[in-house]
Amino acid sequence: MGQSRTSEVTETPGKADAPRRAEAQEAREVQAAASSEAIQCDLFGMPVQAPPAALPQAETRAKPSRADIGSDTGTDARTDAPPQEKSRAPSSAQPPQAGSRRAARSKAAGATPLWQEDEPPQSAAQSGAPAAAVAVEAPKKRRTRDVLPAPPSPDVLALAAQLPSQVHLGTSTWSFPGWNGIVYGDDYSNSKLSRDGLTAYGAHPLLKTVSIDRSFYQALSVTEYLRYAQQVPEHFRFIVKAPMTITDATMRAERGEPVSLNPCFLNAHMAIDEFVTPCLEGLGAKAGALVFQLSPLPDQMLAQPAAFIERLGDFLTALPKLPDGTCYAVEIRDASLLTPRFIRTLKAAGVRYCVGIHARMPDPLRQAAALALLDGEPAGPLIVRWSLHGGFKYEQAKAKYEPFDKLVDRDPATRASLAELAARYALAGQPVVIAVNNKAEGSAPLSCIELAREIVEAYARLAHEQAHAPA
Repeated sequence: MGQSRTSEVTETPGKADAPRRAEAQEAREVQAAASSEAIQCDLFGMPVQAPPAALPQAETRAKPSRADIGSDTGTDARTDAPPQEKSRAPSSAQPPQAGSRRAARSKAAGATPLWQEDEPPQSAAQSGAPAAAVAVEAPKKRRTRDVLPAPPSPDVLALAAQLPSQVHLGTSTWSFPGWNGIVYGDDYSNSKLSRDGLTAYGAHPLLKTVSIDRSFYQALSVTEYLRYAQQVPEHFRFIVKAPMTITDATMRAERGEPVSLNPCFLNAHMAIDEFVTPCLEGLGAKAGALVFQLSPLPDQMLAQPAAFIERLGDFLTALPKLPDGTCYAVEIRDASLLTPRFIRTLKAAGVRYCVGIHARMPDPLRQAAALALLDGEPAGPLIVRWSLHGGFKYEQAKAKYEPFDKLVDRDPATRASLAELAARYALAGQPVVIAVNNKAEGSAPLSCIELAREIVEAYARLAHEQAHAPA
């Protein structure tokens, strides 16, 4: 009986079943139509089963418009995307989650902390952009890793060609966004320039040295020095400041006020282990001058200068001999130490006096006289750090001169003195290494350009005088 009833339902359906048959037929037609369309894929290229109402949206995401494909962004993405992002989509045997995890790992592998941008790119959910647009943003962002150099003017190129080859001009550090258009070819953050700006800096035709000042505040590792060396050309020379744990006689509070004597002051073993050895191993032949900048001494040491100078001499003679092309130099912040005894001590240890242009120190002409006592005729490299405009403290100069994109307080007297000194040493065949701070005149690279002009003029004049001097 049950079989007969089933046969009746199947073979002679009633009128009540007509609506259901119509709905079933409509569903089959929709399914057939969907089957004839291209397979729909998600963001990672995987097939998805979307309801009919979602098909137009999925198709839009899977197939960007011709305008999108032809846009700058889309074209750049296809040209510059790294190999892992140009690879084919996961096969249909892989679940979408696997493709998602693989894409995430690929992105993480390419975004190491060293190259990470200051502002992380927005996610698709944050930006609200179409998937195709989001997919092309990552390569465009990564292309901004490299810091571009500013194209040098014909005048600067001609000046660099005239400057004696043994003259190395440069600045105190290099991470200043205000140098856009002077040294760098675009706007970059301070942290970006600190990490990645040295290559663009070294491409400037006049900038052939730089002072690594951060080593004064914390000892650097071999790896850090090596990374600096790898970013600059072979002719480049670094000025490197020794850590203040070795060169400051006092322990200081957070605001710089002295609180006690420093037991590590002028400790030769620490200097070798924490400064000399890693610096030489990392920079190699690009280490130009290793500078011990002595901070202002406490009164009890200044009251007995002979005892202090003897202690300094013991420290310097305990340091290891340096390879050719690299020298030790001592810079002071107490003018009362600039005595014949001090100069003779440096000479006995084979150490250079670093001319420090600073409000606490005498003018360059008096310091040049000390150099004449050291050398007679120029007999060693000239090391200069032009740090501060006379009459200013650092914070005052910084507030006045930022963003360091122009010369604010020109100092022609200092510049002329340094040019004369540099030309004399260059004419004697000695290396000249000069680092200029932004706080000297307002913009260190612009000061270097002006100083280079005066060195070229002074060199030509001295060479002419030498050639026509009576026998």
